[in-house]
Amino acid sequence: MFLRWVLVPKMRWMEISQLLTLTIIANGAPVIAQKLLREIASQPLDNGWTLRDARPLFGPAKTLRGFLFGVLCPCAFAPLIGVRWTVGLAAGLAAMGGDLISSFVKRRLGLAPSSRATGLDQIPESLLPAIACASSLELGWLDIIAATLIFLCGEIVLSKILFRLHIRARPF
Repeated sequence: MFLRWVLVPKMRWMEISQLLTLTIIANGAPVIAQKLLREIASQPLDNGWTLRDARPLFGPAKTLRGFLFGVLCPCAFAPLIGVRWTVGLAAGLAAMGGDLISSFVKRRLGLAPSSRATGLDQIPESLLPAIACASSLELGWLDIIAATLIFLCGEIVLSKILFRLHIRARPF
């Protein structure tokens, strides 16, 4: 039995879909909040601070508004898909944390705010929520990998659709 779990674990597709839903909400909420609220709470999370490299910590696109909506929206939506609000909180915090890590690394690499870095843009903001919610959703290692890969591919496709619908400013 143990050997079967190690070699071919049973995939938990329902839980993966719940996780992906919360992760998508966490990552999409800041974009929608920006469209709806415009300048309200639009101050950068890093308050314009720079490091020794004279580059911003995260950049102007990472705002208080985006962070709050990215955390609170999954909390509110979680019970609607059958999970506790605390799972939504964990997913939102981890997704926003992953997004901030991506922005921090992109600034260190000299990439402009909102520039595309395939993989770096998607993996931390999907892998961290999967890890954070793994225990609550009873996800195994293969579920975590699957959720991360599905998010990576799906975000690339969805981004182009959102651009065509004029929800995103760029097609990536």
